Amino acid sequence: MALEILPSIDLRGGRVVRLKQGDYGRQVNYDVDPFDVARSFAQAGAQWMHLVDLDGAKEGRPMQTELISRLIGASGLKVEAGGGIRQTDDIRRLLDAGASRVVVGTRAMEDWDWFKSISHEAQFAGKLVLAVDAKDGIIATRGWTESSNRKASDVAAQVSDWPVAALLYTDVSQDGMLGGPNIEQTRLLAEAGKVPVIASGGVGHLDHIRELTKIPAWGVIVGRSLYEGKVDLTEAIRIGKGNT
Repeated sequence: MALEILPSIDLRGGRVVRLKQGDYGRQVNYDVDPFDVARSFAQAGAQWMHLVDLDGAKEGRPMQTELISRLIGASGLKVEAGGGIRQTDDIRRLLDAGASRVVVGTRAMEDWDWFKSISHEAQFAGKLVLAVDAKDGIIATRGWTESSNRKASDVAAQVSDWPVAALLYTDVSQDGMLGGPNIEQTRLLAEAGKVPVIASGGVGHLDHIRELTKIPAWGVIVGRSLYEGKVDLTEAIRIGKGNT
């Protein structure tokens, strides 16, 4: 089974950054132009790009939609974008901005009836990615600053027959640390239901990509390791296609 590689850009104040374990006080800044980065992803052969509005995630409302729209246009890639999505209109605006899919996390977990309703609407069917951010298998919300009482695997099972595009699983303890994604928890989610699962958090070298090709994950987010030269995107894409 092929593994889709989704290179990511995390945006804060218009800059490319990464947070360690979701902590805004542990921000890593990269002296790169986000437009150059987006175009380099396309040149490397990526089909998708993952964009995160960190300002939006912290404030609880999208803050960089205009920039995201310009990055989508500049890259020519299919894009899933999120960060601070709390209202149905937030989703519409990102789709209108050119996003192929919109990532919804906190509002979905805090207002499950709302998420169930919009995910079944024709205009959003197949266009929503449910962010399943967890610490020790328990879902975290509000930019990973609060913990819920829900198991990630239970949520995966619940939405199995919903027209949701994907589950984006992030192990918060691993994110931005380069120590490897949580393979076992990712596997549990992928086996808990029929919605495709995207692994996120911790990819630090190509062997992590190889490990993920052995489980039924649809894709993987790769961020910090690209910026720090630990993972070559072209090679990651080759491995993801099964050319190990």
